[in-house]
Amino acid sequence: MAKYADKKEAEVTIAGKVYKLTGYDSEEYLQRVAAYINSKLSEYQKSDTFKRLPVETKNVLMLLNMADEIFKAREQLDQVTADLEKRDKEAYDLKHNLVVQMTKMEALEKTFKELQDENNKNQRKVIELEAELRGRDYHNNQYRKR
Repeated sequence: MAKYADKKEAEVTIAGKVYKLTGYDSEEYLQRVAAYINSKLSEYQKSDTFKRLPVETKNVLMLLNMADEIFKAREQLDQVTADLEKRDKEAYDLKHNLVVQMTKMEALEKTFKELQDENNKNQRKVIELEAELRGRDYHNNQYRKR
């Protein structure tokens, strides 16, 4: 019941005749629809062939042309929607790939840090062993001198 309370009325002029329209859309929208129909009528009236046709044929031709526009617009919308869905999937895949690569990079950085720490320990061990070796050489040389 509430929907009927929301109905709006608008008077529009199409082909010089005034029509009282009732609907849920705004009056501005209904006026735009009427203006579109009038522009199409004006466009068709420029054709001498169209002018000579019976009114019923004119109306059917206009309906066919408008239906054609609607179908083509829907096809375009479907194509744009498909393109957007494809791009959304590509963006999701790229984000997923980025997360995977960042996780791998973090693991590699951790491994690199561990290897650096191990390398530093090994370098200290080498220095200690070299010092120990020099100390033994010194003691051996001192022992031989005696």
